[in-house]
Amino acid sequence: MMRFEHKDILDIESLSPRDITMLLDTAEGMKEISERPVKKVPTLRGKTIVLFFQEPSTRTRVSFDIAGKRLSADTISISSGTSSIVKGETLIDTARNLEAMNPNIIVMRHPSSGAPELVARRVRASVVNAGDGLHAHPTQALLDMMTVREKKGRIQGLKIAIIGDIAHSRVARSNIQGFTKMGASVVVAAPPTMIPMGIEALGCRVAPDMDSCIEGADVIMMLRIQKERQENILFPSEREYSNLFGLTLERLKRANRDVTVMHPGPMNRGVEISEDVADGGHSVILDQVTNGVALRMAVFYLVSGGQKNAN
Repeated sequence: MMRFEHKDILDIESLSPRDITMLLDTAEGMKEISERPVKKVPTLRGKTIVLFFQEPSTRTRVSFDIAGKRLSADTISISSGTSSIVKGETLIDTARNLEAMNPNIIVMRHPSSGAPELVARRVRASVVNAGDGLHAHPTQALLDMMTVREKKGRIQGLKIAIIGDIAHSRVARSNIQGFTKMGASVVVAAPPTMIPMGIEALGCRVAPDMDSCIEGADVIMMLRIQKERQENILFPSEREYSNLFGLTLERLKRANRDVTVMHPGPMNRGVEISEDVADGGHSVILDQVTNGVALRMAVFYLVSGGQKNAN
């Protein structure tokens, strides 16, 4: 039997290819539970999971909540508006008070990079990073890898094109690290103002324009413009951005015929992706959401001490 060696899941960087494979394999097994008439197993009965979200979220938060409930864990949600942080309590004091109630897992989304790691060092509970600042979003990258492996049968040797607001995307960073670790080639494209200096150090290549980025791509991942994280507007207009970096059916012809189109959401239809592409036959955007539940079930199971058969 193989045991998952990590107490916490804070980023992709700290996971080995073996860890990633174990998570993806376990998630494949978990997916079947969501297809049953009764979508529940007693695996984590008696365990308590706190969802500590200090930023807005729909897909990620609900997905973690459903994942915990399908494993029979008790889930409790805390948002920024309902925590004592609004009264001036520090993050560490909040974490210590949560720890005093003996939860098993704390799922944490926070606007500051490194906040989940700070908490993980101070609590006995497992901490799962649900997105921290511009740093990382490990479970999104894992569910994206799960979706690609499911659709393509492999990750190694694929060309992955990631296009959009790379500078402000923790999803982009985690996906670049994850896909390159698993043997894929990652190419990114964006307006120069949305390409962070040194991004190549994560293992990707920067394309000069969108068309060359998606040329021969097996997977295209579109990212939204994160206006809420931009201090200044980084492009002249949404129309010009869409003309240069929006994915249309015409542009899609440059990719491989069986290209897979992804988006972590939320989408800005008509800006980074057209309606007919988002809802077309190449799109796996809703599959990503479905796989998110199974992947997060696998995360809960493995950090709780679950084992996977080596075969």
